[in-house]
Amino acid sequence: MTQHLHSKRLQRPGYGTVLAAVLGLVAALNLGAIGQAKAAEKTPVGRWSDRAHGFASLAGGTTGGAGGKVVTVTDQAALATYAAAEEPYVIRVSGAIAVEPFGSDIVVASNKTIIGVGDTGEIVHGELHLNPGTHNVIIRNLTIRDSYVEGDWDGKTTDFDAIQMDTVDHVWIDHNRFTHMGDGLLDIRKDSRYITVSSNQFTNHNKAFGIGWTTNVLTEMTIDHNWFRGTKQRNPSADNLAYAHLYNNYLSSQVADGDPVWTYGNWARGKTRMVIENSYYDGVQHPYQADATAELVQHGSILKNTTGRTDTWGTAFDPRSFYDYRLDPAAAVPSLVSRFSGPQKRIGVTLHVPGDYPTVQAAVDAVPDGNAVPVTIAVAPGTYRAKVYIPATKPRIVLQGTGHDRSDTVIVYDTPAEYGGSTGSATVRIAANDVTARHLTFSNDFDEAAVELKGEQALAMKTTGDRIVFDDTAFLGNQDTLMTDSPKLDVISRVYIRDSYIEGDVDFVYGRATTVIERSVIRALSRGSDTNNGYITAASTWTGNPYGFLITRSKVVSDAPDQSFHLGRPWHPGGEPAAVAQVLIRDTELPAAVKSSPWTDMSGFSWKDARFAEYRNSGPGAAPSADRPQLGAADAKNYTVANYLKGTDDWAPYAGH
Repeated sequence: MTQHLHSKRLQRPGYGTVLAAVLGLVAALNLGAIGQAKAAEKTPVGRWSDRAHGFASLAGGTTGGAGGKVVTVTDQAALATYAAAEEPYVIRVSGAIAVEPFGSDIVVASNKTIIGVGDTGEIVHGELHLNPGTHNVIIRNLTIRDSYVEGDWDGKTTDFDAIQMDTVDHVWIDHNRFTHMGDGLLDIRKDSRYITVSSNQFTNHNKAFGIGWTTNVLTEMTIDHNWFRGTKQRNPSADNLAYAHLYNNYLSSQVADGDPVWTYGNWARGKTRMVIENSYYDGVQHPYQADATAELVQHGSILKNTTGRTDTWGTAFDPRSFYDYRLDPAAAVPSLVSRFSGPQKRIGVTLHVPGDYPTVQAAVDAVPDGNAVPVTIAVAPGTYRAKVYIPATKPRIVLQGTGHDRSDTVIVYDTPAEYGGSTGSATVRIAANDVTARHLTFSNDFDEAAVELKGEQALAMKTTGDRIVFDDTAFLGNQDTLMTDSPKLDVISRVYIRDSYIEGDVDFVYGRATTVIERSVIRALSRGSDTNNGYITAASTWTGNPYGFLITRSKVVSDAPDQSFHLGRPWHPGGEPAAVAQVLIRDTELPAAVKSSPWTDMSGFSWKDARFAEYRNSGPGAAPSADRPQLGAADAKNYTVANYLKGTDDWAPYAGH
């Protein structure tokens, strides 16, 4: 971007040194999460985790279509094609898909995830069918409904289940709603193994959930946090299961037709070994029962307005000898399960790196072009030495580190502008709109002190997309560390950076995007000069845009000598006269390294013609002088975070903080 200054910083601190320094600033600044360890959200098992738990997590686990492309389907033909494909797919069902002919099967092959978009994905009049030998399937967040044939209450003339599977393994059925089908809602049959059924709703039906149809005692199944309401029997019926672990399920509003035998809750049949824990039965006939050949252990459940059998005998098994799990109190089950079972708006697609995709770029590439629904790329702790490009065709990506601290997950490369230009030097480029990055460090570790090149600019990050959010992120580099730009001069893109850390020396926050940096630490690195160590900003704001850079409620720190750093200079790319920098630094602490005349000219353009100002700054580098324009209180009311980011769509990414 800018011409290189030959006086170089003598030594680059290591990541640990830099981050340790930032941590020390937190208490004095009272900046909340800045620089602190910020753990990734821990989601309770059975509610929000995107990883299978219980028996489905054992013997290699259940990952569904992980590693495959993400696709969105809106019609039966596309759903059937992708579901039956040989290769893995993550298939998002958007809206209601009516299946024809009525009651027909959609065959689901191995290595598939089928997941509803938001809480509106539906399969109507049809069944998902897993043939023998199918393995590694996830079905989540769907409503499957309405293949009931009027008058056929017992399902004797049709076999229109919601989901049916025979002799399969590793299947996770989670957060679905099954209602008003032709035979069973969920039939898991014939020696199927390593199955978890969690947080589903079974409603308005006779035979809800049957398991077995085999003389072999092989099936291992976890059934938790499900809601059975308005159902009559098979809640579930478990025939010859090696291990059936039922916990925190809610059975209520059972169909009451006076049937003394075939109206019941849970039934351990044949040689099933069943453990029931902390479930809640309200208005249920025969809450739990066991054949004389079965074993059933129950503890912690609540019975309310129940009648009939509550059988317990034998020792069954200890679920914790197989896997860890969290039990909710039985008294909390009605509230928790009624709220969190069934399809949920916040359940989405998560692509794990490197667990499911070997690189961050591979996960980005799996996101479909024109992506209309957020996709999270969860990056495990580690150092990823590779470039990443999110093209304009792949919006709505959340790039999230999953470590305890943002420094745990680093995306880094070492290209200078000499080898690819300024844009080509960027470790990460974001051209798409609506991208969020959290709990990550972005770095360009090109060592400008080690070599002598004409193009030593080395970007850690370049953005051109609109509505970009950086939350608890770090940007490490020297010259041109962070560029927030737009596709062209008169197009306004907006970037919001909060609770983050930015370091560099020359023009290390620059570009023409409207950019807010809030509650963050900016480190101006010494380049070994007593008089000029660099410039924090180099804005190139379009003259028609009143809002360029806003640095607010932050702190600038520096190891540079006193009076040796500029707040910024005006960048006119290619001499463009309509690029007129706008920078406001307000309510921010400035170090002694900042010059008393903090703004300076660039490439023949006077800083006095730019739109530079300060407001209510503090610290040794904020002393007033004739050469530092101050914003008046009345004008300051117009230069707020909200006004910078509002645009024409009322974007307010700060509202959730």
